[in-house]
Amino acid sequence: MGFFKRMFNNNKHSSKRTPNKSDNQSINTFSSLQENIQYIQEALFHTEDLQQRSVLFHGMSGVLLFIQPLCDQEKIREEILKPLSLADEEKIEDMITAIQTKTIMDMEKAVDLMIEGYAVLFFEGIEECYAVQVDAIYKRDVSEPNNEKIVRGSHQGFIENTTVNLQLVRKLIKNRSLVVRRYQIGKETNTEVSIAYMQNLANPELIEEIDRRIKDINADTMVSTDFVEEYIEDESFSPFPQMLHTERPDRVVGNLMEGRAAIFADGTPTVSIVPVTFFSFYQSTDDYNSRTIPGSFIRLIRLLSFIIAINLPAYYIAVVSFHNQVIPADLFFPVKGSVEDIPYPPILEALFMELTIELLREAGIRLPGPVGQTIGIVGGLVIGDAVVKAGLVSNTMIIVVALTAIASFVVPSHDMSTSVRILRFPVMIFAALFGFVGISLSITFIVIHLCKLESFGTPYLAPMAPLRLKDWFKDVIIRLPYWKINERPIDAQPQELQQESYSREWHKDGKRKK
Repeated sequence: MGFFKRMFNNNKHSSKRTPNKSDNQSINTFSSLQENIQYIQEALFHTEDLQQRSVLFHGMSGVLLFIQPLCDQEKIREEILKPLSLADEEKIEDMITAIQTKTIMDMEKAVDLMIEGYAVLFFEGIEECYAVQVDAIYKRDVSEPNNEKIVRGSHQGFIENTTVNLQLVRKLIKNRSLVVRRYQIGKETNTEVSIAYMQNLANPELIEEIDRRIKDINADTMVSTDFVEEYIEDESFSPFPQMLHTERPDRVVGNLMEGRAAIFADGTPTVSIVPVTFFSFYQSTDDYNSRTIPGSFIRLIRLLSFIIAINLPAYYIAVVSFHNQVIPADLFFPVKGSVEDIPYPPILEALFMELTIELLREAGIRLPGPVGQTIGIVGGLVIGDAVVKAGLVSNTMIIVVALTAIASFVVPSHDMSTSVRILRFPVMIFAALFGFVGISLSITFIVIHLCKLESFGTPYLAPMAPLRLKDWFKDVIIRLPYWKINERPIDAQPQELQQESYSREWHKDGKRKK
């Protein structure tokens, strides 16, 4: 029994909740300006997007505190700083021209308002503060990322401005525990790179490791998160990506709430999430916006596509070259007849068609939109029909290559899709040399590599290796209803493993209350 208990509950993590400042009693504002500043900084965990501006009003020194991504700099200048510099009234609130100004004496309330986009004004010797609404409204196209289309859910996407991207995240997480750390990387480019994480959820060791790796970057050029990835990832020569790239704010928020960290870089709409596992790349926002059964079915289809995309061409080559006996009798003669007239072995046939598909795909991406789509569709139809009629490729190979291409495009992550397309070539070569034995060997090598691979200390195949069957059927292989997922994934080792349980009291007796 001890073995099975460890199997289902290994890596048991403490679910003890850490105290949150918002649970504390209200605290009055201080008469000391420095005490007020220090309290706000500590309440926001010294987040580096907290800005302050010195203010002078009728000889009184003051300071204006605000969170930069949430506040409009023009409003701050025109509605607060400029009127106060030209003050001719005795009351501060009469000089501020903002639409909404609140006089408060509670520091906790001040922090909560700052998270909503308010700027807070303190003065030396005054035991109250002024919260001014100066929330930023950025003019941007609300467009969905082309690489991450979904059916249901938000259709917002990140853009090339880090301030806007952080605002999108903070609008979805109105919590003081969301912390931002900023870095200047690149001796010549001086690119701003930021990491965001939840102070009460993310593992401190993870944040320290990310901080150490980013600070150790010594390069002249750093223009995107892709540059950062190559400097800080664990295995640069692995075909598998170790950081999840996304352009969706809701996906970033979902991962932050699981205890992971997000890496932003100015000038790119792509955000990198760490740590991740193999199964993270097969999860999509649609899984969570759909009901449990449809969402689980779609996820299973994606995981099946990984097996098809890697093995199907290799399986065809092995069957035709070595293992004809596994073909059913009714299919043997049609398949064998279509192959007999091909002047070269199946491996060359498969490589020719796979390379043709890759060329068509690249041409479709590089050409303008309408032209690229036309090339992809017309080129595939015309070339496929022509090569069959010319006797260069068999009909069966066309079907195999088409199914393989479709399976490789099912993956929600572009990086993992590319990895799958690359890996099928060595598997095909092994199949051409050794048949089914070659496929078994190549798959064994891939699995061994996946077991050894890590992403910032997290096993890449978790919860499969190390084995944790308890998590397989919660939010990995399938997705249970939200009210059943009462624990965060163990792979990121969050500080709080236990989540708040969703109430199902109305369903407790199995009948509707009248």
